[in-house]
Amino acid sequence: MTESTAPQSEHRTVLLRGGDVHSPADPFATAMVVERGHVAWVGSEGAADAFASGVDEVIDLEGALVTPAFTDAHVHTTSTGLALTGLDLSGARTLAEALDLVRTHTAAHPADRVVLGHGWDATRWPEQRPPSRGELDAAVAWRRPVYLPRIDVHSAVVTTALLDLVPGVTALAGYHPDAPLTDAAHHAVRSAAHGAVSPRQRADAQRAALDHAASLGIGTVHECGGPDISDEEDFTGLLKLAAGRPGPRVFGYWAEQVGDEKDARRIRELGAIGAAGDLFVDGSLGSHTACLHEPYADGPAGHTGTAHLDAAQIAAHVTACTEAGLQAGFHAIGDAAVSAVVAGVRAASETLGPARIRAVLHRVEHAEMLTPETIAAFAELGLTASVQPAFDAAWGGEDGMYAQRLGAERARTLNPYAGLLRAGVPLAFGSGSPVTPLDPWGTVRAAAFHRSPEHRISVRAGFTAHTRGGWRAVGRDDAGTLVPGAPADYAVWRTEELVVQAPDDRVARWSTDPRSGTPGLPDLTPGGELPVCLRTVIFGQTVYVRPNG
Repeated sequence: MTESTAPQSEHRTVLLRGGDVHSPADPFATAMVVERGHVAWVGSEGAADAFASGVDEVIDLEGALVTPAFTDAHVHTTSTGLALTGLDLSGARTLAEALDLVRTHTAAHPADRVVLGHGWDATRWPEQRPPSRGELDAAVAWRRPVYLPRIDVHSAVVTTALLDLVPGVTALAGYHPDAPLTDAAHHAVRSAAHGAVSPRQRADAQRAALDHAASLGIGTVHECGGPDISDEEDFTGLLKLAAGRPGPRVFGYWAEQVGDEKDARRIRELGAIGAAGDLFVDGSLGSHTACLHEPYADGPAGHTGTAHLDAAQIAAHVTACTEAGLQAGFHAIGDAAVSAVVAGVRAASETLGPARIRAVLHRVEHAEMLTPETIAAFAELGLTASVQPAFDAAWGGEDGMYAQRLGAERARTLNPYAGLLRAGVPLAFGSGSPVTPLDPWGTVRAAAFHRSPEHRISVRAGFTAHTRGGWRAVGRDDAGTLVPGAPADYAVWRTEELVVQAPDDRVARWSTDPRSGTPGLPDLTPGGELPVCLRTVIFGQTVYVRPNG
């Protein structure tokens, strides 16, 4: 890709030409004009000649693809940055290898007050168990606080030295003498661990996460913060840092219950656009804390997980948020948790009327264990499903973690994206990073090639959920697509031939016919290379250029 050497300017006019521009305004577009931070025109190569002499810069795409920048609808930015710059255990293939990584990292970082790691998953190890506290203590050369959350971030193993920093932790719910901590005990040690991170380390981690997002063609992230996840200083610091940069954009959600207008005003004063995100109704399947109607297949007899909020509490939160015009939302994974959300939102609807509930665009994070009845309720109540297809890629399938926890029959029902779309439920795709990595094309691939074929959706539908869907989830219908007047948030990609992929071959054959006017997208067949981001632009300003791209 070549370009002129025009100086950078906030309001320069740019012509991109000689590639493929993914736009519903013109399915055969090869060129685009950006002016004052917005898309001014899209069209054909011949028509682009008329603009060439009047712009500040001409970029020859050399056959590259231009798409709207992705929106990741569920991110924990600071934790993502700490995982990028700290101890990453996601690649550990055995328990022994994980302990070796801990030993090497702690020895290499003697000045860190607390050692933070991330990403272990014992279901992938032959030992099929997490490290014990004794093993973790022995891996550390001297007494040091170590905090290692499981990959789902709903439980953690820690050293004795970290427990010593949390008086009374042994009396909290979720404390286990020699097993991963969950619930209140986990929240307490997480708060202590993150509290030891200096403001400089935190800001560095946030910059690292946003820079990484930009390098992947992500233009916007939804930060899911809250008192059980981070702290107000972390949340407001991130929003301030992001506001001082050209991108990526950050929309913040703060997960705290709202009871009245005063509470809603405090949420807004933090800079949040909603009292949503990870307001926990339950936990996670991997940590046996997602709340189920029927017991876990591999847990203690009768164990159905943990419920943090009931339908009455959910109804009160939704009612107060709706009256304040504030978006509400919840973290709900298990079928019992999803049922509680539906019951609570429906109760609020009966109080305030369905039109008022639907107008505020309340959302549910994860929403993995759905039934036809709860899917229909999501559509009826106007709930957005903020979902993470990479979860299925990581843990779905006949031999995956979901099948271990639930049995194969229940596991096959998880993450029913096709059913949600058929019912008209709005989808917004995200990663849950650092639970699964920032990887937008990989996310779309995971939805299109879902491990349960009946839940697969077309690449185009997945792409829309990961671009326009994220904007619609925050109440914006004017972005996430490259049409005249839209914000110029776009990414340029090196990719192979463009195709149309859909679960139904008949749909795919028709869509590739030029008469359908369906713009193509990269071939995401598993095993093939994913597109490479060459450039990311936010509101007309370049925030990433691939070195030697």
